Amino acid sequence: MNSIIDNFYHCLQTDKPLSAIVAEDAVLNVSYPINQIIGLKAIESDYWLQFKNAFEHLERKAFIEFDSEYESDQWIAATGYFSGIFVNDFLGIPATGNLLYLRFTELVKIKDNKISEYFIIFDFLDVMHQAGIFPLRKSLGHCGQILPPTTMDGLLPLEVNKLQADESEQLVLNMLEELSKFDGKSLLSMQLENYWHADFMWYGPAGIGTTKGIKSFRERHQGPFVFSFPDRLVDHKACVVKKGNYVATGGWPHMHGTHSVGGWLGLPPTNQTLELRVIDIWRREGDLLKENWVGIDIIHMCKQMGLDIFALMKTSV
Repeated sequence: MNSIIDNFYHCLQTDKPLSAIVAEDAVLNVSYPINQIIGLKAIESDYWLQFKNAFEHLERKAFIEFDSEYESDQWIAATGYFSGIFVNDFLGIPATGNLLYLRFTELVKIKDNKISEYFIIFDFLDVMHQAGIFPLRKSLGHCGQILPPTTMDGLLPLEVNKLQADESEQLVLNMLEELSKFDGKSLLSMQLENYWHADFMWYGPAGIGTTKGIKSFRERHQGPFVFSFPDRLVDHKACVVKKGNYVATGGWPHMHGTHSVGGWLGLPPTNQTLELRVIDIWRREGDLLKENWVGIDIIHMCKQMGLDIFALMKTSV
């Protein structure tokens, strides 16, 4: 059974009207450089047309998708890939003529049975990598395609009872509270072992990469990040979506932090206060978190630091 998001893209691909499933004043928030698009006509002309022109046989293939209520509205969280043949340049990224996988992470608000607000982070930096372009230094974590849940139950996950989802949410909230306890000196001041499995999988975006295990996460992502943004703060969220062992949260922005120390992505400090567009999806296993799929608008962060990745891309070809 297709979800409303599948139907949304089916309408876009077949030029069918969106009005039956999308609100007239719907807001679509897309990762940089597309950004915010408002209204049905703009979604069709300013959003999807770019994808339709660049890719043939384009399909959305989610491997996690679940929904729940948040503040009286229905929300859907999902992640996976669009796949298609890259036949024409996309956002200035040169076409390869080959199959391309475009990673996405999204939160979708449903009101009165229509999409009213849509947040989606695409990994456009990974598209550049697949085109053979590397405008930033090599990722410290593993680069490559992101895997679905180990349990292979990410699509409409089973829920024993509502308490199961509530427990999953509380575990995530407690873990996020632990992340706020960084003392500015030692990563061990955040006791992740109380919340994460020892072999926890962190599926990060291009530029950071995927890590396995708490030690690898600290070395290849957390350390460079928290020391570069010592005042980082999770201060906004769009929603919390929860179903069984799965929880998603994020925002536009989701975090703020001052880039006051160098090291993150190998870049020097800029002393700029940045807003971070982030969407996270976690999977709980027992009493601990086992997997985390992370969408971060890396290119938007770099833009705020004065580094235009799309401009730099042209010099890296």
